Amino acid sequence: MDMPILYDYWRSTASYRVRIALNLAGIDYTPVVVNLLDGEHRGDAHLARNPQGLVPALEIDGLMLTQSLAIIEYIVETRGVSLLPDDAAGRARVRALADSIAMDIHPICNLSVVAHVMELTGGGDAVRVAWMQKFISQGLAAFEKLLEHPATGTFCHGAAPGLADICLIPQLFNADRWGVDLSEFKQITAIRAACDQLPAFVKAHPDKNNF
Repeated sequence: MDMPILYDYWRSTASYRVRIALNLAGIDYTPVVVNLLDGEHRGDAHLARNPQGLVPALEIDGLMLTQSLAIIEYIVETRGVSLLPDDAAGRARVRALADSIAMDIHPICNLSVVAHVMELTGGGDAVRVAWMQKFISQGLAAFEKLLEHPATGTFCHGAAPGLADICLIPQLFNADRWGVDLSEFKQITAIRAACDQLPAFVKAHPDKNNF
């Protein structure tokens, strides 16, 4: 069987999620950089992989998969890695935590979205930073409240990392990039510290994938 190919960009938080999941599942893969700064994601080659022109895309099992959460769920379903709880209530909670980042924070902080806002408003770098800080901190504050739940443990749900942690850690990388103050988010900070001890998370970090 051919080794999976991950088409990604080192600083893409969506790609970062998939790198973590692949590492947790013990799946070796070949990384192929799609340089967003050079516009490679809008080129014919990448649009043939993903008509949305987004990263990541994962070539695996004769398929070309897109959308990070769909890719991760495919890995869960086909590789036997446990990234979701066994019970329906737990799965609903973890998916809600993951979606609060992937569906709510991420889209409005996507660089192409913010660039368009800057174009429409004539805003400069200060406006860009203020936008990022507002929506990232607002979203993480809500996430912190959602962690006030008896199922929260060392990780977002229990004693093992899962889908919610896979979404949280890349978002924190983005928060650092834009100077978001995380000092009030005690549970988030503790979970990050736990994830920082795991090789699957460390190996997936953008600093390790900036080719």
